[in-house]
Amino acid sequence: MKLVRFGTPGVEKPGLMDGDVLRDLSGHVSDITGAVLSDADLDRLRAIDPASLPVVDGDPRIGPCVGNIGKFMCIGLNYTDHAIEMGLDFPEHPILFMKANSAIVGPNDDVVMPRGSVTSDWEVELGVVIGKAAKYVSEDDALDYVAGYCICNDVSERTFQNKLTGQWTKGKSCDTFGPTGPWLVTRDEIENPQNLSMSLDVSGQRMQTGNTSTMIFNVRQIISHLSQMFTLHPGDVISTGTPPGVGGGMKPPVFLKPGDVMELEIEGLGRQRQMVKQDA
Repeated sequence: MKLVRFGTPGVEKPGLMDGDVLRDLSGHVSDITGAVLSDADLDRLRAIDPASLPVVDGDPRIGPCVGNIGKFMCIGLNYTDHAIEMGLDFPEHPILFMKANSAIVGPNDDVVMPRGSVTSDWEVELGVVIGKAAKYVSEDDALDYVAGYCICNDVSERTFQNKLTGQWTKGKSCDTFGPTGPWLVTRDEIENPQNLSMSLDVSGQRMQTGNTSTMIFNVRQIISHLSQMFTLHPGDVISTGTPPGVGGGMKPPVFLKPGDVMELEIEGLGRQRQMVKQDA
């Protein structure tokens, strides 16, 4: 299934993609949140005949594919080819940082660079959505705890991230820096999360081309590792790192500017498109 949320920010309705047709699920669930992402709940939604659901007319805004996200966790420096382009050693363990939930926006909402920013950057990433509580999970069992997958754009202000005293979170948590969606694609539709092509264009120019096969730590390893330290809850999202081609890794560096358009795609997970603006 491809689950989606649509409508005005903060009051999105739940939906389901029936091919290219958006259908309204609000007669069956109030929202797409961690509360409805268990295997049993997803099986119940899967059993609904899509043709029985109302068609959503027009071209509504698409919201983040999960509502009320509990934790937005990000894995840094997790692609071999990205680490090489940055001239950094491969990490011994997954690097974890958090992105503030207030950064989360829909997949096609504007990305607004903070006041004075001149080093905002792009990062196409595979998002993993947790479907049931996970604690002390083995790598063998880790994917059983996944509800589905989505696209995340881990937009990053590099000066805030690297030059201001503190953690990476400062440069990752600016408002609008977490486009998520368009869909939550349930795990049964993704045969192998470690073989998905991915790309990102900026204003029509291809910047990132990669594949999840080059992750240093795969999805199983990430889930297992994090669950040894704290519980992963239904509706939590893990953004699993980015392939090469970020602006900060170019020589000379290239960063976003107002008027740019980012277009992201991951195989089987849809597309995102964001206009870049500058906060006054």
